[in-house]
Amino acid sequence: MREAFGSVRARATAGATLVVALALVMAGTALLLVLRGNLRDQTDLQAEVAARAVAVRVATGSVHGDLHLPDGDDRPVVVTDDDGRLLAVGDEVEEVDGRRVTGAPDGDGSDEATGDGHHGEVDDDVKVADGTATVDGHRADYRFATVEAEDASGRKAVVRAGAPLAPSQQAVGSLRTAMLIGLPLLLLVVAGVTWLVTRRALRPVEGIRGEMAAITASTDLGRRVPVPAARDEIGRLARTTNETLAALEASVERQRRFVADASHELRSPLASLRTQLEVGAAHPELLDVPGAVEDTVRLQQLAADLLLLARLDAGERPAGAPVALAALVREEMSQRPADRIAVTAGRLDEAEVTGSRSQLGRVLGNLLDNAQRHATAAVRVEVVREGAEAVLRVDDDGPGVPPGDRERIFERFVRLDDARARDDGGAGLGLAIARDVAERHGGSLRVREGSVFELRLPVTR
Repeated sequence: MREAFGSVRARATAGATLVVALALVMAGTALLLVLRGNLRDQTDLQAEVAARAVAVRVATGSVHGDLHLPDGDDRPVVVTDDDGRLLAVGDEVEEVDGRRVTGAPDGDGSDEATGDGHHGEVDDDVKVADGTATVDGHRADYRFATVEAEDASGRKAVVRAGAPLAPSQQAVGSLRTAMLIGLPLLLLVVAGVTWLVTRRALRPVEGIRGEMAAITASTDLGRRVPVPAARDEIGRLARTTNETLAALEASVERQRRFVADASHELRSPLASLRTQLEVGAAHPELLDVPGAVEDTVRLQQLAADLLLLARLDAGERPAGAPVALAALVREEMSQRPADRIAVTAGRLDEAEVTGSRSQLGRVLGNLLDNAQRHATAAVRVEVVREGAEAVLRVDDDGPGVPPGDRERIFERFVRLDDARARDDGGAGLGLAIARDVAERHGGSLRVREGSVFELRLPVTR
């Protein structure tokens, strides 16, 4: 249960429902406020119209006693003088704001205008306020508009007319009730739809998770997760996962071959060295010291190669020191006086790269060792500056590498048949190490024209 509530689907549903709820509450509140304001304005307008209609009658001197409003008009209207004495009152009006207004004096005609052809005035100012009134025995809330008027003889009167608030209150209350009922229902619909949609959308993710769990349990890296038909984020996730599994499978397979080949390569010199030592222990005069030293050196070189490959596979980055390739070539040539074939130097441009001097020296040494194994009478090395790259070339006059094997020779523990026939103890790791080092220095290593090995590195800016 805890997992269900903590799932992405549950969080998405809760988040969508919360956002919709907030939006609906804000929209509903705004709607209620706008509706109430509009209805209040309409009520105020009704009260003002009624008050001005009576005020006009006051200005013409036609108001006295009962106002005799049109039939069906039960709005409370009262007319008072400046001192608050009641001059006229609407039909059936009994009380206004707690003041009894029944028993208003009947008009006797004494309040009418003198008939001199002049009319009074109605003040433009209108005051509107809430109030209560009792009409025909029913007490209710009203909006009262107050207007002052003056008749032709100069007598002033104050007219208060009310418009009922009940219709607007009922409209607002009906809308509020509808929102209180409809909002929870709408949120339930939103939550349900979101739950179903997210379940459908996340179903492929569960398939990917289940397959990954099965792969982890079975350690079978040949399996792949299902890829949904939709070309969306989940589809890209599935394809990326399969690409990762393929790369992991290739890496594990490469590691297995590496371990098997390393075990094989180590077994031969160890067995030979053990045999020589056992013979020497039993018959000292038969001990082949040079052979034992040769096997020991071969083991030492193989162990060094394996350690370097392990560091490269672990992601070790080369040092950021400047390295002059021409000087590196001269130094390497000076340390190889006993080579089977003398190494000659061609063009040596001054080109500086950034990286590990020892690793780049190892690359050059491995390339020269490879050339020595295959050369007939000449080995040549040169450094050329080509734009933003420094190119180090090593070539020999040997038979060259067949086009079909020019990438294969850079694989670990790979030696061609003719190379095995002339090999003096190499394990097939030199070229693999050289390419790995080149790539980690931002460069490349490839074979051109059969026997030309070309190392390209970016020059230091």
